Amino acid sequence: MTAPREKHIPVMLAEVLQALAPRDGGVYVDATFGNGGYTQAVLEAADCQVIALDRDPNALKRADEFYKKYANRFQFIQGCFSGIASLVGRPVDGIMFDIGVSSMQLDEPERGFSFMKEGPLDMRMSQKGLSARDIVNTYSEEALANLIYQFGEEKKSRQIARKIVEARALKPFETTTELAQTIYKVLPPKASQINPATRTFQALRIAVNDELSELQKALYGALDILKEGGRLIVVDFHSLEDRIVKNFFKEQSGKTQGVSRYAPPVVSQKSAVFSQISHAITPTESECATNPRARSAKLRYGIKLDGGKHD
Repeated sequence: MTAPREKHIPVMLAEVLQALAPRDGGVYVDATFGNGGYTQAVLEAADCQVIALDRDPNALKRADEFYKKYANRFQFIQGCFSGIASLVGRPVDGIMFDIGVSSMQLDEPERGFSFMKEGPLDMRMSQKGLSARDIVNTYSEEALANLIYQFGEEKKSRQIARKIVEARALKPFETTTELAQTIYKVLPPKASQINPATRTFQALRIAVNDELSELQKALYGALDILKEGGRLIVVDFHSLEDRIVKNFFKEQSGKTQGVSRYAPPVVSQKSAVFSQISHAITPTESECATNPRARSAKLRYGIKLDGGKHD
């Protein structure tokens, strides 16, 4: 008998709702639908509509439940949120992003996202394209080291890459636990500390799903469909994501002329797009105690000015 899965708890739900301020008649986008936690809360908070996006085909099952309950107030579109403007194709009053891997994906060993449970070394959110297994077994030692350092911010990236190449010469990597055990030869696990495989797995997941580029494109795409006075809310979970989000809001509020290395080649800085941006909002101690995933979360949001369309 399969053990029941832990209930998915949306991170910083109260803060997201406060920032979004859903109202009757409004149209909102949940750009990272997952298990639908944000979507359900918004639909319950106001007599509004929610358009939900997700690239993971498994989200379709959950979406069917929402169609039955909320009928014409809910719409699901399968696709990468980098294409948010073309996928949604209409002006909206608010957009929510919960960046990164979902709890559901982590809880499914067959998806290969977690080193805590043995499963195929996959990590593909869309279940298509290059997998983590492909990268680990085919990239050169230098390419692996650079990837782990850049996307995982792992100081021992070169040693880990070397061990991976040595191990795969004997047997190609197939599972998450095989990779984790190889990483532990460089960084042995220590009690009460973050698992030493965390950064390498993060790096592979980001590379497999092109997450940083997807995020950058999605933020700029969101501007094009956000109405005057519309609200853009982003919850992120690690420094690479947060740097992109923080710089994006600063740039679009006219506070800096800097451009992220992940931004499109030309970014207009002629005028501010947001009338207001928040500081980084963090979860309460009580939420972190009940939902460990929230510990590293940061929420940022902005309110769009009249005529604030990305050039």
